[in-house]
Amino acid sequence: MRYKLTIEYDGTDYSGWQKQDNSSSIQEHIEIAIEKFCGEKSSVSGAGRTDAGVHASGQVAHLDLDQDRDTDQIRKGINFYLKNEKISVLDIERVPDDFDARFSAMMRHYRYKIMNRQSPLTYHSNTHAHVKQSLDITLMQQAADYFIGKHDFTTFRSAGCQSKSPIKSIEKILITKQRDKIYVDFTAKSFLHTQVRSIMGCILKVGTGSWDLSMIPDIIAAKDRTKCATLAPSCGLYLKKIDYGSI
Repeated sequence: MRYKLTIEYDGTDYSGWQKQDNSSSIQEHIEIAIEKFCGEKSSVSGAGRTDAGVHASGQVAHLDLDQDRDTDQIRKGINFYLKNEKISVLDIERVPDDFDARFSAMMRHYRYKIMNRQSPLTYHSNTHAHVKQSLDITLMQQAADYFIGKHDFTTFRSAGCQSKSPIKSIEKILITKQRDKIYVDFTAKSFLHTQVRSIMGCILKVGTGSWDLSMIPDIIAAKDRTKCATLAPSCGLYLKKIDYGSI
């Protein structure tokens, strides 16, 4: 029986979604909780492989269990064994056996959160990127607009990216501001490894005035990782939502 999980987590203390040797991952903790709850070993496959320190409010994963179980009981059971972790299963539903959390996804939505003020952060220190310099969100949006559409994003992929092609299409990048908080929403079917944080680093350079807006098209066209800005901090990034067609 295949089940679809919607998951929320604070990624601060984890090495990322994917299991790794000698590290604490989201995937590993969920798999351990499942085995403790129902006695079955099951591999949990996620829609997005978030990096260390990256959060999620709507990660989606699927798992297979031998027995047909009540979805609410599965959710409660997994969460019971995750009670000491900053991970929560929000919802579980039965899905067809050909559903795949990663490959069935139609669209992925990420949000980047910025606290734009000079004073140090307290309870937002692990949930927002802190930028002390004044940010011009009009310039930031103009910079973001250059990334929308289909491009070769070689400049913005990590050296270890496993994607077969650097060609991706970004549907939307929308920047909004609420007092000293700035939100940047990214929408695409899929992203390269570190693509969002790489683009975000460049947008911040323009927003602070460190880079001229006219540099962005040349940086995209360069297809050269060394031309990219420093990655924006992982603490500001959230996997917000995954869209699927009818299941």
